[in-house]
Amino acid sequence: MPVPKDVTNGQTVEIRITIQRTGNYSNTQYFLRYFQFDGQGTLRYYDEPPYLPNDLYQLPTEQFRLYYTSTSAVSQSFDVWISDSFGNEKQISFQFNNAD
Repeated sequence: MPVPKDVTNGQTVEIRITIQRTGNYSNTQYFLRYFQFDGQGTLRYYDEPPYLPNDLYQLPTEQFRLYYTSTSAVSQSFDVWISDSFGNEKQISFQFNNAD
């Protein structure tokens, strides 16, 4: 699902992610961490408390939604890193322009 390019201060954006694996290995675990390097905002999983930047969080499913809430009146950029229990890692970058 496309993610908007513009966000206003206080607006929440839904980000849908599906992990597409290349094999079917039992007991595979998935993890997420993120780092925001421009602007300010919070990233959370469903109704969970907001993630802390650069902390590692276990993902319970391979298809999920993240919610980013802007708390800034400038452009914002952050990276989400998804890894598995085998050491594979994928970076996804997000950038939002200020729409205020």
